[in-house]
Amino acid sequence: MSDRRKKSVEILENVCLTSGIYSMRIKDNEIAGMAKPGQFVSLYTKDSSKLLPRPISICDITEDTVRLVYRVSGEGTKQFSKLVPGDMIDVIGPLGNGYDLDELNKNNNGRLTVVGGGIGIPPMLYLAKEYIRLFPDRKVTAVLGFRDKNTFLTDEFEKVCDVLYASDSGEIGIKGNVIDVIRNESLEMGIVCACGPTPMLRGLVSYTNEKNIDTYISLEEKMACGIGACLACVCKTTEIDSHSNVYNKRICKDGPVFKSTDIEL
Repeated sequence: MSDRRKKSVEILENVCLTSGIYSMRIKDNEIAGMAKPGQFVSLYTKDSSKLLPRPISICDITEDTVRLVYRVSGEGTKQFSKLVPGDMIDVIGPLGNGYDLDELNKNNNGRLTVVGGGIGIPPMLYLAKEYIRLFPDRKVTAVLGFRDKNTFLTDEFEKVCDVLYASDSGEIGIKGNVIDVIRNESLEMGIVCACGPTPMLRGLVSYTNEKNIDTYISLEEKMACGIGACLACVCKTTEIDSHSNVYNKRICKDGPVFKSTDIEL
């Protein structure tokens, strides 16, 4: 169950990984104890004029520490980037529904492929690590897409699983996108989990549908309340939602992880 109480936690680390990408570690044993891969937290700025929090996916958990990797994309995240160890920050979490690792483990050939693009890469690290921790006899492959040579988290992925790369510039891996990598390598995939920009997810789902591969995707979306009350972040679904009685689901509450066949991109 998610903890919806806003509370102040200590920042242990806040470092720049590459241009515009930061890694923040916060100390909180409640969030660390409850969080699952695919979930997120909402962080609040200290600016009282900015009432809404910023949703940031969970990149990793270590005992009582939560790691968040985020991109500076606006004034709110710019403020986060200036915080230093010892500062306090208000947070709510963990929020949303994450990946069901037992369900993922039911695939026939025991293979899990995690696909990440851009700032959708960080939550895939936690998923890969947790899956391997729980099912050490299984095989995990990560397919990661970057814009150029300014990569992040690659060393950490390579410590836990096989990794394939693509970049728009061709400076790392093959020149192209994650679908190009998968086709080029004739990658054998048992089940796929992905997070990244909508065009990437749309292309990936089209490919996995052709191959009849079960696929779970985590949607990136701007959010308001982050707990499902405001209906500001919805996606179109293939079935009527019991909450709203329309073909919609709330990304923050019902997701951000969905089976690809349950939604329309």
